[in-house]
Amino acid sequence: MHFKLLVVFVEDEKTDDVLKAAREAGATGCTVVSNARGEGAEGTTSFFGMALTTQRDVLMLLVEEHMSREILEHIGDIGEFDAKPGTGLAVQIDVEDVVGALSQAKRLVDIVEEQL
Repeated sequence: MHFKLLVVFVEDEKTDDVLKAAREAGATGCTVVSNARGEGAEGTTSFFGMALTTQRDVLMLLVEEHMSREILEHIGDIGEFDAKPGTGLAVQIDVEDVVGALSQAKRLVDIVEEQL
């Protein structure tokens, strides 16, 4: 079984919605890193020298490669990443090898075989 790593940068108030969307699309788990900071093409606005930015979370999802595109697109739709610039970004990265995902792989075998 081969995996992809989805890395999602999202505004913290949308984290729960994006996690729910990922599960609906077939993701079996997620690691959330809170309090990340992101900057887009435009500089940040400041008020008396303090930056006015929203907190971001980084979500990392290890997903089966045949399910990855559907999960990625569903996350983007629910998070409104393309509709509202600055709300989030999701990328997909090839994973060469994994240890510690045996229980996840066992759960996904039947699901993936149905899709193929």
